[in-house]
Amino acid sequence: MFVGVTFVGSQIDCYINAISLGPDGSAPSTCKMGFHMFYTSIPELPVVMNMTQTLKLTSAAALLAAGIAAPAAAEFKWDNASGGYVKIYGQFSPAFQSVDDGVTTTDNLVDNAHSNTRVGMWVRQPLQGGEFSFNFETALGLRSSGGVSQTSKPKGVDWDRTDLRKVDFAYKGDWGTVYLGQGSMATDGVADKSLNNNAMTTYNGIGDFAGSFQFRTAGGALSGVSISSVTPSLDGGRQGRVRYDSPSFNGFQVALSAGQDILTPGSNDKYYDVALKYVREFGGTKVAGGIGFSRRDRNGVDRDDTFGSLAVKLQNGLNFAFSAGSRKNDGDYTYFLAGYEADWWQAGTTSIAVDFYNGNDFGLAGRKSKSIGVGLNQNIDSISTQVYLGYRTHELSDPGVSYQDVNAVLFGARWRF
Repeated sequence: MFVGVTFVGSQIDCYINAISLGPDGSAPSTCKMGFHMFYTSIPELPVVMNMTQTLKLTSAAALLAAGIAAPAAAEFKWDNASGGYVKIYGQFSPAFQSVDDGVTTTDNLVDNAHSNTRVGMWVRQPLQGGEFSFNFETALGLRSSGGVSQTSKPKGVDWDRTDLRKVDFAYKGDWGTVYLGQGSMATDGVADKSLNNNAMTTYNGIGDFAGSFQFRTAGGALSGVSISSVTPSLDGGRQGRVRYDSPSFNGFQVALSAGQDILTPGSNDKYYDVALKYVREFGGTKVAGGIGFSRRDRNGVDRDDTFGSLAVKLQNGLNFAFSAGSRKNDGDYTYFLAGYEADWWQAGTTSIAVDFYNGNDFGLAGRKSKSIGVGLNQNIDSISTQVYLGYRTHELSDPGVSYQDVNAVLFGARWRF
C-alpha cells in the first residue's frame, strides 16, 4: 500500500493504493467512491484508487451533500478480507455568533473553530505484524468563529492550503508508532485534556470562541489587543513532521516529534517537542493527563513553551479539568473547568460546564487577562448531532490602562458522518 501527495498552489494530487480483497481473493467491482480505479496483480494490493482532487467548494459541497442524503447512522466504510478498510468521515459545524465589545454588537454566521467543518479519509491495513495507516483531513475554509472581528469579516468560504489538517502516514508495531507527514505534533492536545462532551463551548481554547475581536479602551477606542493574543493555551499544533509514540506502559506514553511549517507561504518555522501522556480508569473514574515542552525556532530565535493538563471524570457524571502553562519570558496561565453529564433525555447525553482562564504578562509585563465561560451541549444520537449554547466573557487590564469587557455568545450544532 502506498499514498503519494503533491501540492501545487491550492491543488492537491493524492494517489492511494487501497486494499480490498474479495472473499475468494478476487477484487470486487464495488466501492468506487467516484474515483478512477484499476486492478493490480500484486496479491496484497488488488485495488488501486487514483484520486486527483482540487479542494474547492464544489467538491466539498458534493461530499457533504452525499453525507446529508444518507441515513444518519450510515457509515462510509469499505472493508477487505485481510482486515483493512477505507473510511470517509466528516462534520459540519455552523453557528451563530454574537459579540458585544462594550460599544458595538457584531452578529455573524460562522464555523465553530472549537471543532470546525471538515472532511477526511482513513486507510488502514494490517501489514507485517503491525498496522499501516494513512489519514487525509482538511477543513473546508468556512468563515471561522475565531477569525471574525470588529474590522474584518472573512469570506463565507475561502479555502487555502493552510486549511489542510492531516496528510499523515503511520506504522504501528509492538515497539510504538511512527508518523510522517502533515499532522499532530507530539504535544498537540496536551494542554487541553478533557473528559466531557462540552468542547464546542467550553475548553482550553479561548481564542476559538471569538479570538480575533479586540478589546476597547475605557474611552471606546479599539486597542489593537485581540482576545486570542492574551489567552493562549500554548498547546502544540499540526506541522509537517516526523513523530514517534512509545507503547503505553501502565497508562503512560512518551511522544516526541520534529517538524516544520510547510503550509504557510514564506514560513520557515521549525518545531521540536516532547510529551508525557497518561490515560487510566480506576473503578469507573477516568483520568487523562499530559505534560509537554515545545520549542519554535524562527530564523534562529527560540520560543519555549511548557504546559500540561489533567482531567478527571467520575462515574456519577461530574468532571473536572485543570491546565497550566508558561512561555519563557512572555507570560503564564491557569485554567479550570467543572462540568456534569447525564442522560436526562432519551435523545442523548446532556453536558453542562463552566470554566475559568487566568493569564498573566502575555505581551506586556503586569498584564492580566481573564475569561469565564459556560456551556450547554445536548447530543441527539439518532441524527449524529450535538446542539449547543455557550456564553463567554473576556476581561483585560494593563498597568495604568483599563479596558471594556468583551462578551460573546455561540449557538450552533455539529453534525457528524
